[in-house]
Amino acid sequence: MGRMKTAVRSAAFIAVLALLALPAAVWAADKGHEGMSGGHGDMKMGGHDMPKMGDKVFSGTIGPWKGEARIMDMKAHIESLGMKASGPMPNSHHIALDLSDAKTNSPVKEGKGTIVVTGPDKKETKAEFMAMQGHFGVDVNLPKPGKYSFKAEIESGGRKGTATFSYTLK
Repeated sequence: MGRMKTAVRSAAFIAVLALLALPAAVWAADKGHEGMSGGHGDMKMGGHDMPKMGDKVFSGTIGPWKGEARIMDMKAHIESLGMKASGPMPNSHHIALDLSDAKTNSPVKEGKGTIVVTGPDKKETKAEFMAMQGHFGVDVNLPKPGKYSFKAEIESGGRKGTATFSYTLK
């Protein structure tokens, strides 16, 4: 069971990386996502900043950093690109956490972290963030409508920070 879970997570991660590698023209056709420009240069493709995709759910201080968190519905995003999501998706949403140094505005590119997701049924799940080309990313499953709360903990360069935020899935 553990190997299958790892294989499914690996496949989901590869799918996310494949989406990030699509040509800028395809991303430009994606309507319905706000704030697609600005941010850190590492993730720009044809002028679009990948961590700026999805719904903004947090903006503020995370320990010693300035941060912004966004949630993207993976299936809806894939379909908006004219592609069809095939098979079950073990994780329905991607969370991108964009961090920068509060003093210098330089992006935080390395580190590790976790996120605890509490669903409308009060069940908690925990996932690990990965440093992904200028942001921290994690795929989570939000299986049914309702209010979800998130507690993110990040560690980078010997410094730590936490943020809490919520998102209502309709």
